[in-house]
Amino acid sequence: MRRAIPLLVLLLLSGCGTGPGLTGNDTGGIIPYANYDHLAATEMAAAHCARFNKFTKATAVDPQYGGYYSFACIWPHKATRSYATTRSVPVELK
Repeated sequence: MRRAIPLLVLLLLSGCGTGPGLTGNDTGGIIPYANYDHLAATEMAAAHCARFNKFTKATAVDPQYGGYYSFACIWPHKATRSYATTRSVPVELK
């Protein structure tokens, strides 16, 4: 019985990990390149950052199978017209 408990815990934890969608936190994240096109990835990143009242800044794209779209979530006062987006529409800051 003592061996069954650690094996059960390992079995349950084996299902944890990175899923097929967006992985990130309040500072940014990554989206698998093979699963989404550019527009869908931009929308997902904008929606993710909006949860933290931040804008999206695309940081890199690795355009190959196994690659990722990566992005940062930035505060509005650090955003500039060149890269700040929300819901894939450029933001006009004054």
